[in-house]
Formats: sequence, structure tokens, C-alpha cells
Amino acid sequence: MNDVVNETAGARRIEVLEELTPAVVQDVLRLIAEAARTDGQQAVSEQGRLQLRGQRPGVRHLVLREPSGELVGYAQLEDTDPVEAPAAELVVHPAHRGQGHGRALGVTLLRESGKRLRVWAHGGHASARHLAQVLGLTLFRELRQMRRPLGPPAELGIDEPTLPEGITVRTFRPGEDDAAWLAANAAAFAHHPEQGSLTQRDLDDRMGEVWFDPRGFFLAERAGEIVGFHWTKVHGEEGLGEVYVLGVRPDAQGGGLGRALTAIGLRHLAAQGLPTAMLYVDADNSAAVSVYERMGFVTHETDLMYRTET
Repeated sequence: MNDVVNETAGARRIEVLEELTPAVVQDVLRLIAEAARTDGQQAVSEQGRLQLRGQRPGVRHLVLREPSGELVGYAQLEDTDPVEAPAAELVVHPAHRGQGHGRALGVTLLRESGKRLRVWAHGGHASARHLAQVLGLTLFRELRQMRRPLGPPAELGIDEPTLPEGITVRTFRPGEDDAAWLAANAAAFAHHPEQGSLTQRDLDDRMGEVWFDPRGFFLAERAGEIVGFHWTKVHGEEGLGEVYVLGVRPDAQGGGLGRALTAIGLRHLAAQGLPTAMLYVDADNSAAVSVYERMGFVTHETDLMYRTET
């Protein structure tokens, strides 16, 4: 069911939609790209951008237009977690900031979520912190983007990967490994609902992207069962290689498999001539942060999540 919010001053119009037309999708993508050129990072995550196309259960789109009809603001609300409050991301066109559009989107998000809301602020800019304060939200989560230089594989400064006994590594086979990888991913990220709840549609979305390359998607097997994986990603325009998804099933943890898979992926990215590697990790995951720091990663920037009081 779609809804429309008309501001009483007539300065803006917010539509709440369950599905966007292809034309509006392109308008939103242009808005996100324009904001990214100004802000230095995407205000809407990869998952949010993928969810622009088609109707997705639990996903609503807030489209903010000025009286001229120009789309100047966008927010996405995802209510799929059975426990946590709905999560949101929002963006306002750089040329139209300072006019209350962000606050209007935030107020509408609060209304649509029943005042149970989590909001990402990618990059943690001061304006986002101020908006969170205005909306009565408190800091809840800190996600670090860490980076390290690459270079020739022989100069990485990372030891040759040593796999635990009985483990072999091969690359992902699209269409053959889908179900097994989804099961392994769910087990490895049972504590992380955003990643652990990926579905076949989510996997298909990513395999349909231009960056997808199964040669950089490594699977660790024991007795024919996937027990760990390292899915790398290349951001061609930025010259970045990403530790995109790295996971180890609980029954295979503690033996050094995660570190070995990290090294395998980094060597693969370095062999492609990429100058820099990046990854995301929760700041409170001190064990993972420590491992990555020992592998030469340092914090580059931080994404913050705010939420209503619970």
C-alpha cells in the first residue's frame, strides 16, 4: 500500500512506496551518486541500492520531491528482522540541504516504523549526528572501514596461507554451489542477521552485478562440505579490492582457517594489480579488529548506526 505525506507549508511532498518505477529508480540512483561525489561515500549501502528494483517484502521507499516535482531526497526502510527495529538509510541532494528535507524524511521514517527505528549514517558526518539528535536517536553501532596497501603478492608481508588439516580451497561455481554456500553463510553469520539472512534472490542480485567474478570467491571444504569462504570484490573505479564476505562455520573456527582465507583473498586481489584492500568490521568485534590490524589494516572511516531508545 502506498502513501503520500504533504508538508503543510507546501515545501515538499513525500511518497511512501512499496515499489519504484524504473524511471524513479534511475532518479534515485542519480541522487545517490551525486551525493556520493560530495560526501566521499555512498549514503545508501549496496544492499539498499539492490533493493531499489522490484518489490521486496518488508521494504518501503520514501521519495521526497519539491513542488517542482524534482526528486531531492530518498529514504529506505527495511523491516525484515524479526527482533530488531526496522533499519533505514536516507540521503538528500547536496544542493537542497539545509532546508529541513532530512528532518522531514526522518520524521516520516519514525512514523512508518512505529517509532522503533535504526538509522545508518555512513561516514558519521556531523550533519548526520545532528539529525540523529533532533530525531531523538542514540548511538548504537559503529562499523569501521579498514584499509591496507597491497602491491605485488611477494611484497604483501603476509605469510603463505597454511590451511588446517583436511581443508581444501576452490572457487565458487554459480548455480552449483548456491544452496550450500547460503547454508554455510547462515551458519557462519547466525549472530549477524543482516548477513546471515541472505536468500537466493540476494545472491542472484549480487551475481548479476558487473563486479561479480567467481574467480575471486573462495570456498574452503572439509569432506566435501563448505566450512569457510572468502568472497572478494573489486571496485574498479576506486582501485580498491574488498574483503567482501569472510566467514567460517562455528565447527571450523579456532584453527586459523579465517586468517588463511583472508591471506588467499588478499593475494588474489594483489595479483590483479590493485593498490589497496578494504574491509568492514564492527568496532566492538575486538578479536577481528586485532587480527586485521596485525595484517596491516588501519581504520579509514567509520559508519554509525543510531536507534530509538528501547
